[in-house]
Amino acid sequence: MSAKLPAQYAWLASEGGPRMIVEALKLFGTLEAPGAKDNRTILDWAKEVGLQKTYSHDSIPWCGLFIAVVASRAGKPRTDSPLWALSWADWGAACPGNIPMLGDVVTFKRDGGGHVGLYVGEDASSYHVLGGNQSDSVCITRIAKSRLYRAVRPIYSAKPANVRRVYLKATGKLSTNEA
Repeated sequence: MSAKLPAQYAWLASEGGPRMIVEALKLFGTLEAPGAKDNRTILDWAKEVGLQKTYSHDSIPWCGLFIAVVASRAGKPRTDSPLWALSWADWGAACPGNIPMLGDVVTFKRDGGGHVGLYVGEDASSYHVLGGNQSDSVCITRIAKSRLYRAVRPIYSAKPANVRRVYLKATGKLSTNEA
């Protein structure tokens, strides 16, 4: 992990899976560079997954890039258009009832496009999402359940035992635009 998890999410560090969560946590705290500068780490992610020709600045939305890197490192395929957040809605297997569980990929609608991240929990009105390009960083944020577009589950050869719904306190700011 690049940064310490907030106390409410410290339990994630000892989960041991699903693998996409484990890989995402290793990148926790990565920050987009301010202004015209670029964070070399984020640009290296694009190179790692073969997107360096289409992804050249960290000012370009990078939530889909983050999920592509996490999926790749977890041994999962990526979607054909990984930089387009809503393309992840057709990846993996649909979650029954569109109800996400730990480690599932969740896609959201927002003004001007979409957003993608990983489900780590929920409260009565929002999902707690581990993702990139959330406040220009890899962090966990709350996103209103009403914005959920689709939840999909990675294809597992053996589903991890800890894939479950996680109920959390409604603390922290509710995100309204992850751009």
